[in-house]
Amino acid sequence: MKQHIQSSLVEAQRALDALVNNDAQLANIEQAAQLVIKSLENNGTIFSCGNGGSMCDAMHFAEELTGRYRKNRRGHAAVAISDPSHISCVANDFGYEYIFSRYIESHAQAGDVLIGISTSGTSKNVVEAAKAAKELDVKVVILSGRSADALESLADVYVCTVGGDFADRVQELHIKTLHIFIELIERHFHPENYA
Repeated sequence: MKQHIQSSLVEAQRALDALVNNDAQLANIEQAAQLVIKSLENNGTIFSCGNGGSMCDAMHFAEELTGRYRKNRRGHAAVAISDPSHISCVANDFGYEYIFSRYIESHAQAGDVLIGISTSGTSKNVVEAAKAAKELDVKVVILSGRSADALESLADVYVCTVGGDFADRVQELHIKTLHIFIELIERHFHPENYA
C-alpha cells in the first residue's frame, strides 16, 4: 500500500513541477488574478462555476473570498453558481447546459468576472456560461486541463494546467491556482495580512 501512496504523491509532484516550470501558464495565472483584482476594485462580483469536483472548487473559491483565507479581513463579492433550486429549475425547464448561463444572465453585469472550471475544457454548461458572460461584457477566466477550442476561444484568460490522464491531478492544480488567486487578491487589498 505504501508504494501506491508514494506513487500517487510523486505523480502529483510531477504535475505541480510541470506547472511551476511553465512560464506561459504562470503568466496566465497572473493575468487572471489581475482581472479579478480590477473587477473587485470597481465593485464587481466574481462568479465561479463548474461540475462535480469543479463545482466544489468553485464553491471553495467563493467562500474563501466572502469568508476568510488565512487571516481576518473584509469579505469580497464572490458567488459560486451552486444553488440547487436554480440548477434543478433551469435543468428541468431549459436543459442542463444552461444552468450557469441563466444565472449569469440574471445576476452578472459588465465589469464582473466569471471563473469557469472545466477539467476537459469542453463542459457544455461552462461554454454556455462563457457565451452569456461575453454578451454582458463580463470577463471570462477558464481553468482547464487541456487545450480546447470551445472554451479557449471565449476566454479572456485560459489557464491550462495539464495534470496527466485523469481529472484528479488537474483538479489538484486548479485548487492550487484558485488559492494563488486568493493570495494575490489579499496581497493587493490587505497587504497587512502578509507583513
